[in-house]
Amino acid sequence: MFALIIAGEAIFLLPFILMRVFKPVIREAFLISDAQIGEAQALYGITAVISYFFGGFIADKWEARKLLAISLILTAIGGIWMTMIPSIFTLKILYAFWGISTILLFWAALIKATRQWGNEHNQGLSFGLLDGGRGFFAATVALSGSLILGYFFPENAADVTFDDKIITLQYIIGFITIIVIVVALFVWRVLPNSKEDEKSKAEKFSFTNAFSLLLKPKVIFHSFIILAAYCAYKLTGVYGTYAKDVWNYSLEEATYFAVFIQYLRPLAAITIGWIADKYVPSKLMIPCFLVLIIASALIGFGGFENEPVLISMSFFIFMAMGTYALRGLYFAIIEESKTPLQVTGTLVGIISVIGFTPDIFMSLFTGYMLGENPTIIEYQHLFQLFTIFPIIGLLASIGFRKVIKNI
Repeated sequence: MFALIIAGEAIFLLPFILMRVFKPVIREAFLISDAQIGEAQALYGITAVISYFFGGFIADKWEARKLLAISLILTAIGGIWMTMIPSIFTLKILYAFWGISTILLFWAALIKATRQWGNEHNQGLSFGLLDGGRGFFAATVALSGSLILGYFFPENAADVTFDDKIITLQYIIGFITIIVIVVALFVWRVLPNSKEDEKSKAEKFSFTNAFSLLLKPKVIFHSFIILAAYCAYKLTGVYGTYAKDVWNYSLEEATYFAVFIQYLRPLAAITIGWIADKYVPSKLMIPCFLVLIIASALIGFGGFENEPVLISMSFFIFMAMGTYALRGLYFAIIEESKTPLQVTGTLVGIISVIGFTPDIFMSLFTGYMLGENPTIIEYQHLFQLFTIFPIIGLLASIGFRKVIKNI
């Protein structure tokens, strides 16, 4: 399980965690706007959505060890490319490449291997450990990168030059790339070869089964649950920039706040996974979406610009806890849907096509809502519109609960 945890996050360190935690520095080192970052990540989303669909079939045909290790190496090659601080156009091409390297051979194989690791009675803990462990690993890597930031930046923020930002970012990207390569070698060495019996092989994939899954209401509701929860996760990418733009935090302070938010992920995911195995995972999604609705509405409509920072910070903490709890739950409910293990990869591929479309539009949405020099007004408008997504998630969770009662 440890190998699955670190592989599950190492694959996304370069395309996601790097941008989520170090976005304020990346904007200034690459001379790039939020909208341009959104365009790059939208290209990631387009290639990723295609890869989700075909990756599900691949996961039901080949062993996880090979698929995960190859994906990690390909992604690390992209990290070497990024250390050269390429042009904005080249950065967009890189993100399109990462959409394939991180998903096609990786994602469905990871989820299937995690489901196999846990039995039918501890799916909540299995996926809670997966996402919580991933969160702890990501936060620790981000904290290490932040220390690099603090080491290279002058004590006086006003003395930080453009060259300081470039060199420091290169060290951070290089450091993360080395981690991805080491994890690839570890996964190759530690994960066992999967030996499935002939009956399992015969039951694996058929297009008839795949398209029959597409039409099932439980699969449709599951897809929209993931879509809503993943929109909330993508929104955590603006927490650090909010701290800089609204609370007037320095680059270093904003980065540390983003790292702090990352450390809430293991706390929320593992706790909710443990609770879910004592109750029912799908039931717990409903209060999680309610927390997101209330917190995002308060940030969007509350008018807290004249209140102490601690008040608005608490809303971000509640949003992060609700978001990370959902990440620990939304694949644990596969067991509730009574999907055969042999077609887990196919199911994950299908629900991911809809569920992870925020990779296409969410960064564009946040980028264009915030514009070039966002103030609290732009952030309020962003959170006002975002509230629609957890409402969709709440309705989908209720629908999923009603459907599985008849299975």
